[in-house]
Amino acid sequence: MTRPTARVRTASALSLGALLTATACSALTTPPTAEKPDLSATTASPAPSGKHASPAATPALTAAQAQAVLLTETDLGEPWTPTQGSATWHDAVLKATTNLPDCQRLMDTAYSEELFGADARPRAVVGLDDDWNETQLRQQVVAHPAADVDRTLAWLKALPKKCARFTAKTTRGEAHAVEVTEAALPEAGDARQGLRILVWGETADGEPAAFTLDVAAVRVGDDAIGLTHGGFGEVSPDIARAVVQLGAQRLTEVRTKGRVEV
Repeated sequence: MTRPTARVRTASALSLGALLTATACSALTTPPTAEKPDLSATTASPAPSGKHASPAATPALTAAQAQAVLLTETDLGEPWTPTQGSATWHDAVLKATTNLPDCQRLMDTAYSEELFGADARPRAVVGLDDDWNETQLRQQVVAHPAADVDRTLAWLKALPKKCARFTAKTTRGEAHAVEVTEAALPEAGDARQGLRILVWGETADGEPAAFTLDVAAVRVGDDAIGLTHGGFGEVSPDIARAVVQLGAQRLTEVRTKGRVEV
């Protein structure tokens, strides 16, 4: 297990601070064993706290509307850039097994980055890399029935109790301790849920090292936004909060515009 050196995020922190204000008024050394799709921008809560939208009342998002919801490197500022491909930690850390069903589902979901299941049709997806801290972010916008999204949010909410601490074994046979806690999110959208996942291991020199993955999901009517942001460098919780708040705001705006235009 190797760990990159964290660097100062001054420019990014300033950019995120402005973003939040506006919306409010070491990798493991195992090489990848399977290719994952290019996550450059493409088209294609806890539990329920709001009313379900009626599909007949709200027109489906167009590809252009879904794309407009996604954050870009311009929104987040330096050091974010369009992704250069899937990070090695996807296979080295998240491709792991445990004998606890809900915890295994969590690992599988974190690995696939499909928070709402394979049957949730992706409308738009973007991947961004933090070149300073060597972390990676993936955001997606999907159209999915509100009841199904709320079931996912309820499942996520239960995980800090069901999977607070467990052991997961990687494909190399390494046993890693995993901790799951709830992550606070802004009151955005109709429902939302956040998690922070810590995977503990050692560096090549035997020093303790931790991998961090933030997971966030927010529902707006019959559409949802999913986020994963992780790495061995600094994984600021402000990133997930910004994506949830600004993403939900944009999704609300494009849904309102769609109703006006139809």
